[in-house]
Amino acid sequence: MKYLDCVEIIVEKEKYAKYGVHKGMQGVIWLEECIDGEWDVCFPQCGEKEDIAEIPIKEEDLKLIPVMHAIINEQIKAEFGD
Repeated sequence: MKYLDCVEIIVEKEKYAKYGVHKGMQGVIWLEECIDGEWDVCFPQCGEKEDIAEIPIKEEDLKLIPVMHAIINEQIKAEFGD
């Protein structure tokens, strides 16, 4: 993985959920290096809406995807009522 790669979170963990990030959400790696096995990932929403979160995510909890779709984040966010 590298800076600006598109990723999807593949697990549901409380340490991510407390920031509003849930399994299936998609984001972008936001720093150029992995720190202690974690990547800083930004999880955006559509348009001018505030990002859901920018948090460190363990590399093994992510999978690379070809394109990120912020609408998916909004749909998952609505399911959890965040």
